[in-house]
Amino acid sequence: MITLIKSQYLLAYSPEQDNHELISQGELAFEDHEIIYVGKAYSGHYDKLIDASDKLVAPGFVDLDALGDIDHTLLFYEHPAESRHELEWSQEYFKHERKEEMSAEDEAFKSLFAYVSLIRNGITTAMPITSVMNKAAGETYAEIEAAAKHAAKLGLRVYLGPSYLAKKHVLDPESKSQICLDLPPEELERGLADAEKFIKNYHNSAAGLIQAVVVPERIELQTEDSLKRSKALARKYDLYFRLHAAQGKTDYSIITEKYGCSPIQYLDSINLLDEKTLIPHCTYSSGCRTVEDRSNRDQEILRQRGTTAIHCPLVYARFGAGLDSFGRFIREGVKMAMGTDTFPPDPFIVIRTGQATAKLLDQNRAENSLEQFYRAFTIGGADALGRKDLGRLAVGAKADLIMIDLSRLEAGVIADPIQTLCLAANGGFVDSSIINGRIVMENREIPGIDLAELKSRAQEYFQRMKHAYYKRSCARDQKSEAELFHKSFPEKA
Repeated sequence: MITLIKSQYLLAYSPEQDNHELISQGELAFEDHEIIYVGKAYSGHYDKLIDASDKLVAPGFVDLDALGDIDHTLLFYEHPAESRHELEWSQEYFKHERKEEMSAEDEAFKSLFAYVSLIRNGITTAMPITSVMNKAAGETYAEIEAAAKHAAKLGLRVYLGPSYLAKKHVLDPESKSQICLDLPPEELERGLADAEKFIKNYHNSAAGLIQAVVVPERIELQTEDSLKRSKALARKYDLYFRLHAAQGKTDYSIITEKYGCSPIQYLDSINLLDEKTLIPHCTYSSGCRTVEDRSNRDQEILRQRGTTAIHCPLVYARFGAGLDSFGRFIREGVKMAMGTDTFPPDPFIVIRTGQATAKLLDQNRAENSLEQFYRAFTIGGADALGRKDLGRLAVGAKADLIMIDLSRLEAGVIADPIQTLCLAANGGFVDSSIINGRIVMENREIPGIDLAELKSRAQEYFQRMKHAYYKRSCARDQKSEAELFHKSFPEKA
């Protein structure tokens, strides 16, 4: 079946420039799951016509640190800094009560809510990240299997695998800071076994929509042995390997104190960095204002190894931090991709937050342009996965595309549609989405999804998650649940 789309603007791909180019009154045709025409006037046969004459038709966003659950940020975002430690795990809970506080049904539901949210914000390829702060250890096989089934049913393209860990963050009562305590060894063994089981059962399934990936939890929650075994597992099956590293003061301090070098240099020293390794967030790396090393040594290592840095500016900007800087990493030749990593998983908000932060830290340089951010969220993410058939609208590419409404008054006037959208739009402007040639959202509706019911279930999940946070909090003996969680204004009794 051949489908023809006529658009107000078409964000096509130029192989000569290896970049996007804008076509006014453009037309795109795809047959089954593959694009067969991109240009001004398609003259061939077609079976179905989609009128997008008031829309921008663009490649779907590639989100390599995509929120895969129901965000817990609301529990601590406005919590006063001087008492933020109250939300950390107590050592007493870790040693004597550690268990799964959420039900298996809850854990299966959270990815459905997340994946619907990703699609409604224009993301067509996602590498999900879920929080384990509220987990007994890592993800269970049951919840990652449920996530795969949700993705297949919705039609979302995912790079997926269970996260696992060897250590857990808890609070040091004396310093009031995070420390990492060892989990029982069987937790890591279970995690590695589940990762390989998922690879065998789900890699390249659902017509290729589900690809397995090896995703151990953040660097400070691993051991050198677990890191090496994780990368060996990825190499065994020729898969991508993602590891959160150089993302905060905790992991930077732990690695530098133990090994005398930065997290990036440490990972390189144990042969973990190559073109199939992806690193969110790199905010604590050489040349950044967060560290003393003013060189570009870490960036040079990333460039030489072909390793991709995944930039997630919104989640950092919310806490007054940022990568120093997106533009500098590009100038140093580091491959850059993007991630949302928080709710809402909205690429437009992420792009303008990222650009504002980059300009603040790195001035108004060409590398900090909207074009560079948009490219990183599409072509950059696809190239990081070795997928020349994603992140671009070109003949032979997968039919993964979104239609963005330009007629809304909130968009304002249009000089350049990309600039207008990145400055004024949000994910709600995405009207329809096609993934692998399948219409997965049309007129903001996703087949089989009752949005009101989804929202209600998500609120119930959040209330249970909030209570679970309280149960493991180190402040539960001093404060009630109502007292622990900060509110913007006092609630009248």
